[in-house]
Amino acid sequence: MRAAGLEGVHRRRFVRTTVRDETAAPAPDLVRRTFQALAPDRLWVADITYLPTWQGFLYLAAVVDVFSRRVVGWSMAGHLRRELILDAIDMAISRRRPAEGLVHHSDRGTQYTSLAFGRRAREAGISLSMGSTGDAYDNAMAESFFASLETELIDRSSWRTRADARLAVFDYIDAFYNPRRRHSSLGQHSPPSSRGGTVQPSPSREIRTS
Repeated sequence: MRAAGLEGVHRRRFVRTTVRDETAAPAPDLVRRTFQALAPDRLWVADITYLPTWQGFLYLAAVVDVFSRRVVGWSMAGHLRRELILDAIDMAISRRRPAEGLVHHSDRGTQYTSLAFGRRAREAGISLSMGSTGDAYDNAMAESFFASLETELIDRSSWRTRADARLAVFDYIDAFYNPRRRHSSLGQHSPPSSRGGTVQPSPSREIRTS
């Protein structure tokens, strides 16, 4: 690689974004590491990551549809308060308008076990599911999306401001990941946009593995 002038992408240091509230009662694990769905908007997975900037961290909460691998909702802020994930699920609900019975799976971080988040889910007819905190395998599909974001965007970029990072994430999700990025689990197609779940071929790009 050195002779060819190539350099691998280095993984960044770990920063904890979710901490369990020992006094809160978590939802049961309805998924048990089986990340499969028969149709769109039957199972969503969600998590939080961070982007370093010269102004400090920008935190990103994302909601991914298991069937299509599509990012259906996201939110960014300079804090880790519950409003971050409330805005993400509100975006997903507004965009997808899921039928009652949808399962939302996350870890047991304080944001997801908060009363406000539980109330919002109940109002939308969403059942909550939670794996253990700090175990990547219990929320592997959400972790997979963040791994793609990290290697394809975060580890290749440097931002002066949180506003710059926001624009970069918006472009990555809305202009590349959702409409164009190919996934091996989808037969090398990009995430379908329709609620019916039909996968349509899309223009290729340099990175094609899921």
